Amino acid sequence: MDYEKKGNSRPESVFSRKIKAGKRRTYFFDVKSTKANDYFLTITESKKRPDDSYERFKIFLYKEDFNKFIETLTETIDHIKKELMPDFDFDAFNRREFQQDSNNNYNESSAPAEPKPEAAPEERPMPDNPPAPDVPPAEEDLKW
Repeated sequence: MDYEKKGNSRPESVFSRKIKAGKRRTYFFDVKSTKANDYFLTITESKKRPDDSYERFKIFLYKEDFNKFIETLTETIDHIKKELMPDFDFDAFNRREFQQDSNNNYNESSAPAEPKPEAAPEERPMPDNPPAPDVPPAEEDLKW
């Protein structure tokens, strides 16, 4: 929709997160502000079609529905995990994703790693993969 033609401005995005889900699906969580300094959430599912175009579905979630939405979503997911599929290992997806990321990082480096110097007894060694700072993704990562 072209907001400028209708005299409206597009709501400003103030916080965004992206989840890659498989090869063809991505979920976007965007907090947007209104002119009245209020906030709402858009959840967008983006699916890549075989012709390389994208199909998008959006949910707009407003503050008065946050608690009901989270409660019902949690209840529904718990039902699937505990009642319908109690023997399924849902954490396997996280392990597989972590393993793929680790393999990709290893393959990207063509030079062998240099040996690490030993730390003095009073020093704590730095972790191999320090946690990434909690920085929102770059604006171009959130564009379609």
